[in-house]
Amino acid sequence: MAKSPKAEDVKPRVPKTKALRAAPAAARTTAKPKRVAKPAAAPARRAAAAKTKLAATPTITAKTKPEKTKPAAVARKAPATRSAAASRSRTNAPSKEIEVHFWPTPNGQKVTIMLEECGLPYRIVPVDIGKGDQFKKSFLAIAPNNRMPAIVDPAGPSNKPIALFESGAILRYLGEKTGKFYPKQPRARYEVDVWLFWQMGGLGPMAGQAHHFRQYAAETIPYAVDRYTNEVNRLYGVLDKRLKGRDFICDRYSIADMASWPWVKLHKMQGQDIDQFKNLKKWLERVGNRKATMRGFEAGKELRQQASDLRSDDKARAVLFGQRAR
Repeated sequence: MAKSPKAEDVKPRVPKTKALRAAPAAARTTAKPKRVAKPAAAPARRAAAAKTKLAATPTITAKTKPEKTKPAAVARKAPATRSAAASRSRTNAPSKEIEVHFWPTPNGQKVTIMLEECGLPYRIVPVDIGKGDQFKKSFLAIAPNNRMPAIVDPAGPSNKPIALFESGAILRYLGEKTGKFYPKQPRARYEVDVWLFWQMGGLGPMAGQAHHFRQYAAETIPYAVDRYTNEVNRLYGVLDKRLKGRDFICDRYSIADMASWPWVKLHKMQGQDIDQFKNLKKWLERVGNRKATMRGFEAGKELRQQASDLRSDDKARAVLFGQRAR
């Protein structure tokens, strides 16, 4: 006989109503847009971002091309700063330019010739020796002998500034700095030194005295004129013999040639007939055919127009010829 179910075991039947059947349907209807909208939005954003990147790519490339060409343009212009015309500019000078405290005389021209031959950038700082610029404190700070030329190299040893005076010392310094026109091999270097010092101690001072007594002395002193004219003639003879069978003083063009050439260039002022010295005359022409040498020789030529006439300007003569210890 079957047992009667207990009251708690009987599950009541709930009749299905339209509201209950509609609820799940409504839930399904509202859920569909959420599932569809999210996937659709993300690809759209990614596609838009990709298009933006693609559109931006040509613009970046176009900008980088001019940047790559800039260094080449600067490199092509760099040699111009080493030319005499550019070097003489006194405004907006690059910090690495060598300052050349200068007046257009043979001693000053030695240095500008070397700078042009080496291709070093420089700028001229005029030192008007007829007006007494060489006695200014600013100049004496770098050249206590109150004589030009002098240089200030902002990129000296250990890349620190250095000031130098005396043209022979400057030529040697520039030769060591660049490795040009000053031999590294000891024997060849000593030979250049010999002829450099020969010019510094002989040809330069004697030719300078010949200039003075022949051109600028207040009165003609025959003994002085003869003394220095004859000594320069003797020195020309020494150099003429040295140049026999040689193109340059020490076989290869060097600072020895640069030191002597500006002085021999003024042979007429020294009372010399260059035709008497065949080897010297050929050397004078040979060195003068070097373009860099001539650029250096002509550097600062506009300053000559400002130079005092030492034959008639008493103030300039007193500045140059009447100085005593200070």
